Amino acid sequence: MDETTPRPVTVPDDLVESLTGFFGADWVRSLPLLAARRIDRWELTVTGAPMHGAIALVLPVRRPDGTDAVLKLQPLDEETAGEPIALRAWDGDGAVRLLDHDPEDGSLLLEALDSGRDLDGLPLESALEEIGALLARLSAHPAPPGLRDLGEVTRDIVVQGRRRLREIEPEGRPTFAAWIALADELAGEAGDRLIHWDLHYDNVLAPRPGEEDPRRGAWLAIDPKPLAGDPGFDLLPALRNRWEEAERSGDPVGAVRRRFDVLTSAAGLDRDRARAWTRVRMLQDCLWMDEGRHRIPRRYAAVESALETP
Repeated sequence: MDETTPRPVTVPDDLVESLTGFFGADWVRSLPLLAARRIDRWELTVTGAPMHGAIALVLPVRRPDGTDAVLKLQPLDEETAGEPIALRAWDGDGAVRLLDHDPEDGSLLLEALDSGRDLDGLPLESALEEIGALLARLSAHPAPPGLRDLGEVTRDIVVQGRRRLREIEPEGRPTFAAWIALADELAGEAGDRLIHWDLHYDNVLAPRPGEEDPRRGAWLAIDPKPLAGDPGFDLLPALRNRWEEAERSGDPVGAVRRRFDVLTSAAGLDRDRARAWTRVRMLQDCLWMDEGRHRIPRRYAAVESALETP
């Protein structure tokens, strides 16, 4: 390495493991130098320890003008390619602001938020109300061109679901088949709103102290995997996450029903459509999860039972 080559950034071991499983070793090997080159080109100074999710390396940085920001690096695929499109459309309205973007390697420079304050830290009822309000704010925006279409995604779910149906245990097969039929019915009327797709409690952060702006909302979404579609497709993460709280209630079905009521009320959603799209989303999850390969996971069976009661 000569004096003009940036010093590679250290990637946390658990991110290396996760990325290798999803995208292979070649991309992982390229990440340290990619990060270093992006830091050099944007003249950034790293100001803290690396952070990460399942696939993204996130570095707190300072820009040449002295403002704090976050550098996000992740592989480009059909899910991540839409993130800058969505963030530009929201332009800070309920979401983190995009400061810069390199379309060649997918690098994102984002405003700095308070990484220590997310909706996981709020009491569940308050967190649900905030998620619902945020969903209403985000989906008030029409989906811009260039995003994946929920109708196309749903048609693919139907095809995959029919292939998987024979592998599902007999007890869960009628429910699985009903979800497939519902997805087939809804694919032609999937909506045109800008939706986040991964709107769970950890993906909503507070602004940093002193940087709050009531016009943008009290909480800001990060890490979208955006779609053009119906906002009802965004409910499932808030219904299934923090599951231990549903179990501690002694009545998981009733707890999910309460979550659904709070979310749909705060978001102003049509409840029948929200039920329908939540079922399609459960079908999609089961197609992806090892746990859902042969049976409907217990928590999803509880969600289904909760949705059966108007």
